[in-house]
Amino acid sequence: MARQSNRSKAKSPSQDEPAAEVEATTAEGDAPAAPEPAATTEPVEAIDEPIDTEDADEADEADDGVDPEDQRAFWDELRIDPVEIALPAGTGFTLRAYRMSTELTPTDTSDREEDDLFAARARQDEEEDDADLFTDEELAEQAEAAGKEERRKARDEDDDAADEDADETAEADADAEDEAVEEEEEEEESEEVPVFLTHRGKLLLFRSAEGLVSFIRSGAPHDLAQVDNWATLAERVEPVNIAPLDEDSYELDLVVENLRGGHDSWDPPLIIEAGEVARDLSYALRLPSVLDMLSPGNSLDDLDEALRGVVNGGISGFMARRRLRKIGAQTASLGWRTIIGKISAAVDWRD
Repeated sequence: MARQSNRSKAKSPSQDEPAAEVEATTAEGDAPAAPEPAATTEPVEAIDEPIDTEDADEADEADDGVDPEDQRAFWDELRIDPVEIALPAGTGFTLRAYRMSTELTPTDTSDREEDDLFAARARQDEEEDDADLFTDEELAEQAEAAGKEERRKARDEDDDAADEDADETAEADADAEDEAVEEEEEEEESEEVPVFLTHRGKLLLFRSAEGLVSFIRSGAPHDLAQVDNWATLAERVEPVNIAPLDEDSYELDLVVENLRGGHDSWDPPLIIEAGEVARDLSYALRLPSVLDMLSPGNSLDDLDEALRGVVNGGISGFMARRRLRKIGAQTASLGWRTIIGKISAAVDWRD
């Protein structure tokens, strides 16, 4: 707008001056006013030239920016993505990949095992398994004793060892079948899960692309090193490659304030995207309390579903808006404040 106003002001004197000069010369009857129009055209050209130069400079500056789409071939080949996360403490870059759960070893949270519900659940499962094994051992002893008695009687009646061999073969076959069933169940349970640039239960965030690249090249330990193509990434990555897409940029720092504003000010894309990255982070960082808060049946999951309905529009969008009215703004903002606090506590800021 400033350029337009300057341009219009520059043009107005060049149009008005000849008119004034013509009136003056007409009144006086003098003829030497003829050369003046040629003189007035020179300032107009002088004004237009710098404006064109400025526009060209702006175009050059735009070309110097990094377009995330230009970097997609690099990341698509590696199946790893740069991610930008904004938290109350600042904004940082990290990396994320999706792999099958059977290919990954979860991050080590032994430093916070007492607060780790995953570990608590694992201990509880082990105790239950031990109890089951104890009961099974008792039953096995009783069955074995009964079997010995029956076999003794059978030997007394008919000393036939061939029957015992057949029984052992049948038991071996049954055991093999059980193992095959267990392997099939394990394969069915595997799923694609997120893994971030984490270490010992902490998310590594870097305030600059250069800092992230320097860490990648350093060979320092982290959980993402176990994925395929990591060595290739460490060899080839450059700071210019750290250009997250809009869909991989998350503004968690704005969520609580947006929810506090009330139903009419809620930003569906902002909150939906925050929920997606919060679920990924809570899984990768082993934060089960966050997963529980965002799981089906809880108020924050109801909020997420209703906002998705609003985005979809139509009749479902109308019904979704009605459901949103039933969700308290204070409840939603407090819930998200807790989630962001837990995620922030599990961040290790670098550089």
